[in-house]
Amino acid sequence: MVTLVLCIDREGSVDSATPAVGDDVVTDLVTDVGIEDPEDSRVNSLLESLKVARDLRAEGSEAVVAVVSCAGEGVDADRVLAEQVDDLVARYDPTGAVVVVDSAEDEQTVPIVESRVRVDAVDRVIVRQARDIESTYYLLKQVLGDEELRKTVLVPLGVILLAVPALLAATESVTVTVSLVAAVIGVFFLYKGLGVGDLIARTPSAVQRAFYAGRVSVVTYVVGLGLALVGGFVGVVGATRLDDPLLMTMEFAYESVPWFALGALAAATGRLLDEWLENDEVRSSFLNLPFGVVAIGFVVRGFAGFFLERATVIGSVRVPTIAVGAVTVDGFPLTPGMRLAVFVGAGLCISLLGVGVASYVSATTVEELDQGV
Repeated sequence: MVTLVLCIDREGSVDSATPAVGDDVVTDLVTDVGIEDPEDSRVNSLLESLKVARDLRAEGSEAVVAVVSCAGEGVDADRVLAEQVDDLVARYDPTGAVVVVDSAEDEQTVPIVESRVRVDAVDRVIVRQARDIESTYYLLKQVLGDEELRKTVLVPLGVILLAVPALLAATESVTVTVSLVAAVIGVFFLYKGLGVGDLIARTPSAVQRAFYAGRVSVVTYVVGLGLALVGGFVGVVGATRLDDPLLMTMEFAYESVPWFALGALAAATGRLLDEWLENDEVRSSFLNLPFGVVAIGFVVRGFAGFFLERATVIGSVRVPTIAVGAVTVDGFPLTPGMRLAVFVGAGLCISLLGVGVASYVSATTVEELDQGV
């Protein structure tokens, strides 16, 4: 069983008759190539071929080391290389081959060898001092060869590089240009990272299936979206009355959260009804979702109201006078802390109520819910 250790010289830098066969011949080539150009990486590939052949012999295998070379480009050069490989296969009848290469061009000829003899391994030689450069080259080569990577990396990068001088000419401001470019890059990363493109592509078919299936959630999702838009509008209108950024944020949350909560509640209710109509039962997670949405709405509105009341943007809440029979409790205003406690307490109570309802309907215990059963 003969193993052919084949060193490929696609650039034709080996100035000798090829194929060159045998340890002595290859050793002489190392000397000749090294004296001619000490920096030629072909010296390393020739030495690697001798080392691979020595290691194979140490393992008890019969190894023949050979060098094939062709100068030029295109089909003619590959044919010259193929003829040399055919000569070696006819002369030694190897059962396998180990191909030694030191560049991407050499590695492209491996299929020529594979079509004539089984290739057991490809040994790529990288000079240690240039390892990082070589690895970077192969990485760039892989990127440039992948159509999907070209579309997602090179095309956006080219658009940005073209947009920078155009924005500079239009705005005459480096700050504005950098801000716009950074915003576009951020939107692109979010678009790719969140899979927005896939979601948009799936949306038409999902909506079509939902319409044909008669799902209630189609209508409730539209209602939820409308309530969310109303909440955003109300929040923006309220926030524009203030000047402080923190208070603007709190005012936006205070005004919009109830609408957002109602929108989420409508969407969650529709999803719950779909689950019940399809399976004649409802999972505890779907039952708990509406209560969780309302509870979060209470907590967020409570914290926003606390900050706004402390800043005297809104007035305090006053408890009305309560009369029960002969007992009368005079009305009194709630302090900001009491107001926050009431809202947070209400949120916790609603959340616990949701857990209880989910546990009762699904016939599970609270402990099982905590364990994810």
